[in-house]
Amino acid sequence: MLSIGAFAQIGQVTHRMLRHWDTAGLLVPAHVDAFTGYRSYDPSQLDRLHRIVALRQLGFGLNDITLILADGADVERLAELLQVRRAEVEEEHERATARLVDVERRLRLIEKEKVMTSIEIVQKSLPAVRLAARTAVVGAQPEMPGVVGPAFDAVARALEPNKGLLETPIAQYDMGEDGLRVVVGYAYDGEARPGFEVVDLPAVGTAMCAVHHGPMDQIAGSWQALHTEMTERGYVPSGPCRELYVRAEPDHDQSDWVTELQQPVTRA
Repeated sequence: MLSIGAFAQIGQVTHRMLRHWDTAGLLVPAHVDAFTGYRSYDPSQLDRLHRIVALRQLGFGLNDITLILADGADVERLAELLQVRRAEVEEEHERATARLVDVERRLRLIEKEKVMTSIEIVQKSLPAVRLAARTAVVGAQPEMPGVVGPAFDAVARALEPNKGLLETPIAQYDMGEDGLRVVVGYAYDGEARPGFEVVDLPAVGTAMCAVHHGPMDQIAGSWQALHTEMTERGYVPSGPCRELYVRAEPDHDQSDWVTELQQPVTRA
């Protein structure tokens, strides 16, 4: 018999891990002292220990390992689990490769130009959101302030006296043949009412997001910086962009405003 210490040393696992696997029924000691609770293992159990460690290194969880090691485990089911794990590893590899490219790009920028990136971008998913909104088509950029602000005001008036519904203002911008289609509104889970329509913005699997600090008349520069960084990382736009107005109180100086820029993307 092998003590838990010797068994753990051979398998290069911790005592705590062995106790966890015992509790889960994955690797039960050959003997447990009735008085001390001290665990002992038979040398023949090393084979199972090595299988568990190998499967853990492949990234399988305890439930999958239990299924794989079960007597009479179905070969097709095992192949299915391995295929799922392969897809997960490929996705992890893709993310790691993208991070490496970004790290190398930042190093080149610092080494050559002695500056940091002009804007920080994070990659994340965007949840689906329903808006109490108004829509419009804007033909030229100078028209934008005269459309977006009044549209927010109109929806806000329609939602009164429910001030709590005005906490999450969002705008979506979609360029079309006839101009820029704008959807302006507030996150909302009710029914349509006079003064606004209900618009559902779909969930987005991958988006590049950045934060703009300051007035709206300077936001174009932040969008340009986001798109430059996005292109450097090998992505292209894949849908309408959004602006989430985190702090945008109408009666305050816009220098204090905070806006998250959200651009759905796909690999180039």
